[in-house]
Amino acid sequence: MLEYLSFTFGKLAEQSPAVYAALAILAALFLALFFTARTVKWNARMLAMASLCIALSFVLSCVRLYRMPQGGSITLASMLPVMLFAYAYGFGPGLVCALAYGLLQFFQDMYIVNIFQVLLDYPLAFAALSLAAFFRGWKHPLALPAGVLLGSAVRVLMHVLSGVIFFAEYAEGSGHGPVVYSLIYNLSSVGIDGLIVAALSFLPAVRGLAERICAPQTGKFAS
Repeated sequence: MLEYLSFTFGKLAEQSPAVYAALAILAALFLALFFTARTVKWNARMLAMASLCIALSFVLSCVRLYRMPQGGSITLASMLPVMLFAYAYGFGPGLVCALAYGLLQFFQDMYIVNIFQVLLDYPLAFAALSLAAFFRGWKHPLALPAGVLLGSAVRVLMHVLSGVIFFAEYAEGSGHGPVVYSLIYNLSSVGIDGLIVAALSFLPAVRGLAERICAPQTGKFAS
């Protein structure tokens, strides 16, 4: 038994940081699914809508309006489908959907310094998209835009923290300290992405899309 464990952990130690990062994101995804499954019943419609929204977000993330020189880009409202799912079904299911999307983004634009940087830039940053559900109980046209802005702001914060802690050297020669540089850099990419999604979420047709496509067959938001 001891020899088997030694062999197993020895093999794990030989893996690349990407493997550890992927395992960490998968663990976060499964934990989110485990805890939400205890309070939320996932039916075939929800699973189908989650898969559809993740796929749409991923496709939109490939349409890059501008690519930043040190990573990150402005996309064609790539966060919108996942945020609509969270707004329609609530924080728990939205968190699972957002983490799954974050895993895809990790493999699409993989950049690894260490496991802590990966946690900030992928599972924690993309989990913030589920905060679009925060104001869903507020029956007001501004509920969805407010949730989108909150989720976008928290995602920006995660990337800013990562930039300050792990990429401070990029601020050298810019005339700004690491905090200001990271804030400006991430507002210029993820921040603009969030503003695009927020602008679209003001449209009645976008909220109607959440009701008609993402919501259960009753036509009302999930409880």
